[in-house]
Amino acid sequence: MATDKAILFDVDGVLLSEERYFDSSALTVWEMLYSNQYIGLDQSIFKTDLTDDEINQVRSTVFDEDRVLSFIKSRGINANWDMVYLTLSHQIIVLLQQIQSKDEAFVNEFLHEDITLDSLQKLNNKVQQLEVKPQFHSFVEDFEKGEATKQELLTFLNEIAYEKLGVNTESFTRNSELWTIGREAFQEWYVGEELIEKSIGKQARQQGKKGFIQHEIPLAKEEELQALFQQLQSDNWTIGVGTGRPKLETIEPLRALGLLDYIEEDRIVTASDVLEAEQTHPDKAPLAKPQPYTYIRSWLTKQSTIQQALEYTLPIDGDKILIVGDSVADGLAAQTMGATFVAVLTGLSGKKARPDFEKMKADYIIDNVVDLSTII
Repeated sequence: MATDKAILFDVDGVLLSEERYFDSSALTVWEMLYSNQYIGLDQSIFKTDLTDDEINQVRSTVFDEDRVLSFIKSRGINANWDMVYLTLSHQIIVLLQQIQSKDEAFVNEFLHEDITLDSLQKLNNKVQQLEVKPQFHSFVEDFEKGEATKQELLTFLNEIAYEKLGVNTESFTRNSELWTIGREAFQEWYVGEELIEKSIGKQARQQGKKGFIQHEIPLAKEEELQALFQQLQSDNWTIGVGTGRPKLETIEPLRALGLLDYIEEDRIVTASDVLEAEQTHPDKAPLAKPQPYTYIRSWLTKQSTIQQALEYTLPIDGDKILIVGDSVADGLAAQTMGATFVAVLTGLSGKKARPDFEKMKADYIIDNVVDLSTII
């Protein structure tokens, strides 16, 4: 049931570092461009056993020294699966632009259907015949031409395709097989080969990934986080979680940090719950942040139905709800919900994010989540 005094936490950029999630996103795009399992631009450079220096190089290249990540987050997208889809899809358009002068019919056919694994294999066959290469630096330039924010960024890909190729297409959408392919490849990188079946219900398509889930980095000392949560519990705050992480990589790190016992299990709402809601109510998709569904369901608890969360009248009046997040997407969700937004400066942009939070009139801005004790 809903509670009149709740504090709902995002996880990445608030309790745990986002760095390995961003690394996994970059590796996923890199894999899908270069591995023969997908587009196969240069199969000789793809491998799964990378050093930290190699991972840093991949991320620096794919996300243009994090300019791409910063731009996506500034436009209200916070889900790593969406980041993968946006970056990969943009590079597919870039490749098609290079192919078009040699085979216009191929490009027209490619963009007049859903992009599937079969489509990617056809593209694989085509790029083996031609000299084409990604242009990661052009991402921000192309998206800055429009005003699209949040989930509109995904369909803005269709406008970029028209501008670059002169082809009307609706191939780029959140409800696509390509989005799902990217999600599953991302999960392989993050949870690793041993846990992937538990995560997505199938074996890894690409073997040999060790995963990052065992190497989480907390954003404060464990004892400080435990003391904060103990204080919240003592002050009769109900604690919940609303995160873009799937269930597996939410529960295990919270348990390892000693925080799980302070959080009501029915108030832990993850990307897995969002995906379930989107699958059962496709007309309501997308429901990831900045849509407030994640936080509404956490506040109501999962004893409520998906339908009840979707239909709850907003903004919520009269109750004290704090949402603690590191992104514009969290802030937008909080504002839609009618909650107090506490912005934490430990996300991707660090303290440089302060002007963005000030512009959106965040209720509080703190340097680290442990500073929350000074507010409550």
